Amino acid sequence: MLLERPVQLRGSRVARAVLRLLGWRLQFDGLAAPQGVIVAYPHTSNWDFPLAMLAKWGIGIPVTFWGKDTLFRVPVFGRWLRWLGGQPVVRHTPQGAVGQMIELMRAARAEGRFMWLALAPEGTRARGAGWRMGFYRVAREAEVPVALVFMDFGRRAIGVDSFWRLSGDIAADFAVFAERLREVRGLRPGLAAPVRPL
Repeated sequence: MLLERPVQLRGSRVARAVLRLLGWRLQFDGLAAPQGVIVAYPHTSNWDFPLAMLAKWGIGIPVTFWGKDTLFRVPVFGRWLRWLGGQPVVRHTPQGAVGQMIELMRAARAEGRFMWLALAPEGTRARGAGWRMGFYRVAREAEVPVALVFMDFGRRAIGVDSFWRLSGDIAADFAVFAERLREVRGLRPGLAAPVRPL
């Protein structure tokens, strides 16, 4: 686990106030690096996205997230997605979305640019069998840390649990993730995928 938080951000007091009015607590005390991968868990309802956006603004973190390239071709909607941090990916290119993101993250590291990719590794609100491994490949091959982010409807808290450098031992890394996120409850707990690799 990475304990230092050298990257400090200034977020929106308005967004934090809205979260408080909704009865939510935001937990964040800095980032472990200027680049990395955020994995948000669990993803069980449509309410996850607006809560995540409020937390993003409350923290002040400009995140990148994946979206199908066709979504970005819709004039107004595409601009809005880009404004939120959307990164269009062409799924049928030789390197695929993961390969594209690895190259983008490596370039950000080489140039000293801020870049955090945020995603829900379950990939769907429906109950899945585990986590898709794209986030793991990006973090491992681009040599950036992983931030475990929780959306806990049981405690009404959202924030960063911890930061990790992946060991390359997938079973060991996932055992740590599963333990850290064991008590987190989504809005629909029965839809949360188990914390295990697919």
